[in-house]
Amino acid sequence: MGRIRILIADDHAVLRTGLRMLIGSQRDLEVVGEASDGDEAVRKVSTLRPDVALVDISMPGSSGIKAIERIREASPATRVLVLTMHDMPAYLRAALAAGASGYVVKRAADSALLAAIRDVHRGRAALDPALAASVVQSGLRRRGPAGASPTTPLSQREREVLELVAQGYTNQQIADHLGLSVKTVETYRARLVEKLGLQSRAELVRYALDSGLFGGEAGPTP
Repeated sequence: MGRIRILIADDHAVLRTGLRMLIGSQRDLEVVGEASDGDEAVRKVSTLRPDVALVDISMPGSSGIKAIERIREASPATRVLVLTMHDMPAYLRAALAAGASGYVVKRAADSALLAAIRDVHRGRAALDPALAASVVQSGLRRRGPAGASPTTPLSQREREVLELVAQGYTNQQIADHLGLSVKTVETYRARLVEKLGLQSRAELVRYALDSGLFGGEAGPTP
């Protein structure tokens, strides 16, 4: 059986070098390319067709979340394994929704990363245990009565509020733009923090910016 072909996408050259050495030490793995941003990752995946793309979700250019979607479109056979510093459930959910097969936090042991690469190549999910458990518990809390379906993660109005929050607008500006009261906007923001599993408004903004998922109409003039 041939070796598993891997592309590394991360904007830190030192980390890419370390990963190349780690992966290269394994008889069944080989690094076939590197990329320093999301756009380059998509281009190289299109050309190299690796078995696994090891992708950070905080890179210059096309965000890692958007890059996952584009990688899956460019090479459906390539499995995407996220390797990131972000240990929040919202990032895991966004990565999986974009098409990732696995999610490993950078503090994980080398052996855990190597096992994850092999697992996603075999078609299995490889998720950080603590984050996966948190996502499951969050889903159970939102499920409601037995047999009921989980609520939709974000409504259209919640997405609109999240986009405007990410763009830096105040509650008053958001309320004026959407025709809502300031109190209602505050309620939406609190609901977003709860639904996405984030602990603060700063994390909410960071999530919206890094995910690249919210690019709708222009907001109000500051």
